[in-house]
Amino acid sequence: MTACNRPGCTGTVRGTGFCGTCFRRPLSEAEMPGPGAAASGPSRTSGDPLSLPVFEFPDPSSRILRDPDIPEESRKCATPDCGAEVGRSYAGQPAISEGFCPRCGHPYSFLPNLHEGDLVADQYEVIGCFARGGLGWVYLARDTRLDDNLVVLKGLIDLRYAALATAERRALTMMDHKNIVRILNFVSYPDSTGKRREYIVMEYVDGLTLREATRQRMLGAEPLRVEHVVFCVLQVLEAMEYLHRRGYLYCDMKPDNVIVRPGRRGEEDRVKVIDLGAVRKTGDRESDRIGTKPYEVDGTEINARGLTVQSDIHTVGVTLERLYRGTADWLDQQTGSTDDRFAIGLESFQRLVARARHADADHRFDSAAQMAEQLKGVRREIASLRDGVSRPEPSAVFAPTAVLLDAGLGAVPPLHRWTRPDQYSGTGVPLPDGRPSPAAVAIGLPVPRVDPGDEAAGYLDATGAPDPLRLLNKLETAELSTAEIWFARCRAQLELGRLDLAAESLRSARRQAGDWRAAWHRGLLALARGEVEQAGSEFSAVYDALPGEQAPKLALGFCAEHDGKHDRAQRLYEAVWRVDRSQGSAAFGLTRIRLAEGDRAGAVAVLDEVPKVSRHYDDAAVAAVIILCGLLRSGAPTAADLREAAERFPSLYLDGGEEDGDARNRLVTILREAAFKRVGEAGAHLDGGAVFGAVPSEEGLHLLLEESYRGLAGQAHDEDEHGILIDLANTIRPRTLL
Repeated sequence: MTACNRPGCTGTVRGTGFCGTCFRRPLSEAEMPGPGAAASGPSRTSGDPLSLPVFEFPDPSSRILRDPDIPEESRKCATPDCGAEVGRSYAGQPAISEGFCPRCGHPYSFLPNLHEGDLVADQYEVIGCFARGGLGWVYLARDTRLDDNLVVLKGLIDLRYAALATAERRALTMMDHKNIVRILNFVSYPDSTGKRREYIVMEYVDGLTLREATRQRMLGAEPLRVEHVVFCVLQVLEAMEYLHRRGYLYCDMKPDNVIVRPGRRGEEDRVKVIDLGAVRKTGDRESDRIGTKPYEVDGTEINARGLTVQSDIHTVGVTLERLYRGTADWLDQQTGSTDDRFAIGLESFQRLVARARHADADHRFDSAAQMAEQLKGVRREIASLRDGVSRPEPSAVFAPTAVLLDAGLGAVPPLHRWTRPDQYSGTGVPLPDGRPSPAAVAIGLPVPRVDPGDEAAGYLDATGAPDPLRLLNKLETAELSTAEIWFARCRAQLELGRLDLAAESLRSARRQAGDWRAAWHRGLLALARGEVEQAGSEFSAVYDALPGEQAPKLALGFCAEHDGKHDRAQRLYEAVWRVDRSQGSAAFGLTRIRLAEGDRAGAVAVLDEVPKVSRHYDDAAVAAVIILCGLLRSGAPTAADLREAAERFPSLYLDGGEEDGDARNRLVTILREAAFKRVGEAGAHLDGGAVFGAVPSEEGLHLLLEESYRGLAGQAHDEDEHGILIDLANTIRPRTLL
């Protein structure tokens, strides 16, 4: 016998590979603590929200059921259309585990057929019965011909299911996937009546079922979070997509049918689907059905459609919901202690679950792969909201957009700021909030990628045009009338402001496509018409269909902001921004929310998060300077704000990198206007430098501002503009006695 090498344990390692005292595997060489190390414990922390918590696993032999039996409430006749209660106690008489159904006469037995010490096929020594699967008892055994390795034998409760066992055999022998239990052999063994029963020999998967994993927190382990159960279900979806592509349906997904083992010291987390007893060919409506309520769809759908990919999706949706109830996040939600930062992430998760288990099969995901794509997005979102680490991934359904929805806040104001009285005119009025118009948002939001199944997909991918009118001309030559052609027409007409023609194109598209793409374009059209509430309803439908995507959250953020629902807008913008720092429109949305709250420093802090590699970095840097020196509704900038603006100014990229250009001179003028007003009102001291002068005083700022206005006059487009700017310069110049 080998001694257990875990510190503090005096037990020995059994043939199962587990210690008989501490019920754990011995430590590997890599896990052995070094000199002075503390007693062993979990070797990996779960600081990364994408890593599963580490928990210990019991000795497999400790799982053996000492008195295996089927609970009375679960005893029903297996005959289709019968389902009578059988094997129940009555009038003080004990329950009978074997007998005949009183309604249809079919025999039943709820007792295991293998017992400790049985040697099946002269190779597999039975340790005992340790679980009950959908089709029968599950036994733990040793492979006496292969180093006493643990294996699993799965038999049948009812011989009537032999046909399903054959189907499972055929399915399993063809399966080779990392997330599906591996079949090793098929054997038979006589029961107490002499009839030979078949058993499937499978690899023993060391770990806990997902149901057991959710209960580990009651034993003192770290509780699961949403990200953890999502990670596990993503592996399940991989396995399910593998089955579906090969023409099989799983049919009985539930937490008990998935084993999870968190990795240690460089090992990967492992998830395996362990019970394929209900597997059937797609389209098979004859074989007996094995399923578990409430995971399976209702009988009405089964009668109308049979079992389908969508019915499998339903079981995954219910599994996700049940697993969520075992997480710390669900507990926080029930007690009202959920951090507001995660609110949108949890909403995305719940919308995904709702779609997966929708009562109407046509509203569920089309495939396991499609569901997995959205689930990955939800997981990234929740993880990034939890730890602040950006996790961007290109969208499979929305194309990136270069448009920045900032209403010019990130650009140096044009000359007419000073020359047109109907425009914002200087530092005497509050800074515009930078909120784009609904019409601007309608043509600036991301565009859905062309559906690859559309007949015109190739043509549209190859078609480009510098402006919407030219694009419409090209589309006229396509001689195609598909949904994607009409969607492209709709967007072009929106850009041209032809809303009636855009609506007409959308009606033509909807006759051929009624999915989320139609809802997205209805939302764009509603925005262009100024119907923001209606647009929000349409974008919410897109969010329901694509909960892992950022585009609908960005659109809904604007709708909430426009309606004055700043808390909702902030959470939506935050969800987009934390996941992907290339989403400049989300950053500017958060900036506007901060400005509306009078939080100048907070607005600038958001803009400072825009990375240098972003195409919107320079816009954010300009906006930060403008905000620092702008008059907000909450008050004027402080001397410290103006000094910070002056310090940032030299590093701005303006005028193509030129040191002296029109945009740079206009922005200098804005800073000097703000400084002049501040010094004049409060006598504040400013460290000037190139912007305010070496020793900025009120008289010195008079001269600097006059110089700026005269410089702007050189940018005038006509005599009227020139005259206005010269008048400004003369008005501001210091008065003298001469």
